[in-house]
Amino acid sequence: MAASRPSAAPPGIDVVGPAVDGTELILTPEALAFVGLLQRRFGEPRRHLLERRRGRQAEIDAGAPLQLLPETASIRADPSWRVAEPPPDLLDRRVEITGPAEPKMMINALNSGARVFMADFEDALSPTWANVVGGQAACFEAVRGTLAFDSPEGKSYRLGEHVATLLVRPRGWHLPEAHVRVDGEPMSASLFDFGLYAFHNIQERIERGTGLYLYLPKLQSHLEARLWNEVFDWVEAELGVPRGTIRATVLIETIHAAFEMEEILFELRDHSSGLNAGRWDYLFSCIKTFRGERAQVLPDRGQVTMTVPFMRAYTERLVLTCHRRGA
Repeated sequence: MAASRPSAAPPGIDVVGPAVDGTELILTPEALAFVGLLQRRFGEPRRHLLERRRGRQAEIDAGAPLQLLPETASIRADPSWRVAEPPPDLLDRRVEITGPAEPKMMINALNSGARVFMADFEDALSPTWANVVGGQAACFEAVRGTLAFDSPEGKSYRLGEHVATLLVRPRGWHLPEAHVRVDGEPMSASLFDFGLYAFHNIQERIERGTGLYLYLPKLQSHLEARLWNEVFDWVEAELGVPRGTIRATVLIETIHAAFEMEEILFELRDHSSGLNAGRWDYLFSCIKTFRGERAQVLPDRGQVTMTVPFMRAYTERLVLTCHRRGA
């Protein structure tokens, strides 16, 4: 793939990143127009949710407790609702692996024999412009079975006949994509990563008998899950695909989200493919959230395993919640 500048961008959308491999394939005028629509429609609600995060942290710093939300008690008390049935290729997730959205890593992972591979645009990928655009190009080719890599040493990597189910993790709500500006402002990295992946691949995924599957990181509330659900509804309608084509697994990796697991599933119930527990980010969230409380200081992180009481409590509640709601 040649490194080049994108074709003429739509009005109000500026690509300020350098020429990188994959540009012509991924940053087409149509794709840029699509992510621009996403930003214009959902950028302001995202900004309000990030402001809400800051306000909630100020309340905690002032002594307010984290607790189950009284305003959503009816959702937790209602035994009747369940999330959508999982698609066939997400029924067996006993072995999942993850790695950056990078050709060699993706080929090895998809060929590994694991049931699921998550191509990561978040923690596992340094978000340089070359990596972000190149990762989208790698996903584009992986979806079509054409992903290939030839090493400098002369070794060839190709996808096998049977590969793992592909999930993609976009960056979290809090991160911007500084290389793309919409109406003068950096756009949401979440909407950029997801929007490009959906625009280029959702029809191809349907034609291959599957769906568009995601992991959602760093959520702090059910309102943030609600915004994702609104994004999914809009994208499915805009691209003319059946509702529920997009499925998302939410990583419960903040202490805030641990108190809203049922509500998060409820908001995403037509697009949900369950919850997952994340150790290191959850620990960081606890440290950051309670940074002003001396009683909340943790020991060396190597001693805080998944079996210590507060970690076991959170993971057991996650499992119980998923079982209760069919997730």
